[in-house]
Amino acid sequence: MHNMFVRATNEELVDHVPEYTILHAPDLQSSMSDGVNSDVFVIIALDRKLVIIGGTHYAGEIKKAIFTIMNHILPSKGLLPMHCSANTDGDNTALFFGLSGTGKTTLSADPGRALVGDDEHGWSDNGVFNFEGGCYAKLIRLSEEDEPAIYATTKMPGSILENVVLNADGTPDFDNGSLTQNTRGSYPIEYIENRTPNSMAGNPKNVVFLTCDAFGVLPPLSKLSPEQAAYHFMSGYTAKVAGTEIGVTEPQATFSTCFGAPFMPRHPSIYADLLSKKIRENEAKCWLINTGWVAGGADASSRIKIRWTRALLNAALDGDLDDVLFVEDPRFGFQVPTTCQGVPDNILQPRETWHDKERYDNVANLLAQMFIENFEQYAEGCSEEVLASSPKVVVA
Repeated sequence: MHNMFVRATNEELVDHVPEYTILHAPDLQSSMSDGVNSDVFVIIALDRKLVIIGGTHYAGEIKKAIFTIMNHILPSKGLLPMHCSANTDGDNTALFFGLSGTGKTTLSADPGRALVGDDEHGWSDNGVFNFEGGCYAKLIRLSEEDEPAIYATTKMPGSILENVVLNADGTPDFDNGSLTQNTRGSYPIEYIENRTPNSMAGNPKNVVFLTCDAFGVLPPLSKLSPEQAAYHFMSGYTAKVAGTEIGVTEPQATFSTCFGAPFMPRHPSIYADLLSKKIRENEAKCWLINTGWVAGGADASSRIKIRWTRALLNAALDGDLDDVLFVEDPRFGFQVPTTCQGVPDNILQPRETWHDKERYDNVANLLAQMFIENFEQYAEGCSEEVLASSPKVVVA
């Protein structure tokens, strides 16, 4: 946690009075009779300002417990807490929302843009600020070529590698998932050379939702209206990636509102309303990026190449797509570019990558129906514009 939290100076600690206490007993396991679904437990008593964690040696539960507390405190102050990464080039700040395995850390660590933070932020009237003083990156299949900044941190003193198998010579084998696919690296944010010095940046001009679509239906990049952004933020669609959760051996579709439901103690509409307000006030562009699959989905193809995702992302952030022709997706209603330099045109329209077009239509309708059914729980109180952003089942 010395890596993960903001490191106070000795002078700051003199008068500091701690508000919350975390008790972490890694080897104390729960009983199934306690009403939990595993030996691991995380108990947060907001009224007592106490957290108790047991049954796990992961550092992630500690950082996410404090994140949950921040999500409880900040909305009442008019601040939006966000499960997102952020970077900036000085004038153009971008947010990246997404669950584990969708690419928040990877895509925000861009050599051409300064990192603000990789996982947890707040958005005030003056801009965004990082809650943390470190990064917690997934390391499975890490390569120096695709992720040079993160790869470099694994060689620095003080970095902590969790569940990474070592070769006989003591070097990490990042391709080895024999213990778990959820291998992690914890390192101070200072280990990323290209970062903002104060972990802050201006108001975002681009808001990006990251999803790992296992069905192969969603385009690699789509442009959203503010109302569609609110809909997809509240939906929080992605896939559970193998190894991230116990018992998941292949990608499974899931919906996690605000891209972090377990950490959001208030009603989802509170966070969605704050996000929509910030987007409108700052005229931010909104994008949905699929870092998962096309070409038949997870059963028939590999995940989209990181270099293609980066090319699409950079084109969106830099305004290179402003003069490109977009077409409307018939089911989801968002706008999809027809071309992007450095990316094969055919993958931009997922239906064109499927050999069996009829099967694509059936799978796409299935995913659309899943969105519709999931959003029923949030429909009450939503505006007509947000409700109209729901996908449609298209019958040939």
